[in-house]
Amino acid sequence: MVKHYTNGEITIVWKPEVCQHSKICWTELLNVFDPRKHPWIEMSGADTERIIQQVNRCPSGALSYFRNENKKNETGSAG
Repeated sequence: MVKHYTNGEITIVWKPEVCQHSKICWTELLNVFDPRKHPWIEMSGADTERIIQQVNRCPSGALSYFRNENKKNETGSAG
């Protein structure tokens, strides 16, 4: 099941079935990605640009993001 997490500026999309558990997300940005917590993604843990940098490092593509203003422009709503 695909999960979404947002901070208002961006939305992270997590596809758990694609995840290879490389641990890059949480070993490099534990303030946002913490597998010990539920939910495991805490969007207030870093600024938007830092979160984007980390999501872009995901080797499996299980993590991706979109900018909410782009989604709003495309669909007429933010979600």
